[in-house]
Amino acid sequence: MTAVQGSDVDITTEDGVADAYLAHPADGLPHPGVLFYQDAYGIRPHLKAMADRLAGEGYTVLLPNVFYRSGRTPVFDLPEFIDPSADPTIWQQIMPVMSSLTPELSVRDSGAYLDWMVGNPLVADGPVAITGYCLGARLAVRTAAAFPDRIAAAGGFHGGQLVTEDAESPHLLADRITAELYFGFADQDQSMTEEQIRTFEQALTGAGVRNTCEVYPGAGHGYTQADTPAYSAEAAERHWDALLGLLKRTF
Repeated sequence: MTAVQGSDVDITTEDGVADAYLAHPADGLPHPGVLFYQDAYGIRPHLKAMADRLAGEGYTVLLPNVFYRSGRTPVFDLPEFIDPSADPTIWQQIMPVMSSLTPELSVRDSGAYLDWMVGNPLVADGPVAITGYCLGARLAVRTAAAFPDRIAAAGGFHGGQLVTEDAESPHLLADRITAELYFGFADQDQSMTEEQIRTFEQALTGAGVRNTCEVYPGAGHGYTQADTPAYSAEAAERHWDALLGLLKRTF
């Protein structure tokens, strides 16, 4: 693993200023860029540690606060170990904020994040990759569809609601995507059923998108998040292998 430096940065968007965390190899040289989309709980020490681990593999990683319209990090008042079953008020904080991030706003923001990466000397020239968790997997699909020439690859892990009845369902964007996609689903995740996974994979394959969709047995929604009860060490390590494999294939 390469030595890593991390810092807090601000990104100007059309609607304000998004705070973010930037992690990169400590050599100060440009490296391939990875846009890291958070889960619903937001930027916190665990996500920063994940960004650092990815940067240690030779990437410049940008982790933006996608909920910046509701405040700077930390947006929510959360304990170190996040267990909604022990404190139902956690989701009472999160749901209105998450619902306010519409597809239109998320795409507008993603353009600002990508522009910022292009202008940063620590990010190598050329397309970037995305990794996204939970709602971040949906953001990864929307960004890959909105900016096909700027995204080389996108990974999504324990993503939910990628197939819905809504006219803006992420799976309906498949024909706009040129990046290679990898999705690691959890077989214990009710936000993405077997039928929905099958529909999602068929949409990607039918549109000619290079993709791999796998289901992790025994894993639940949030399996990469070590500061929650959903964490699975085995599934999390499988995710790292899959993500790094995707990046090596596409950069």
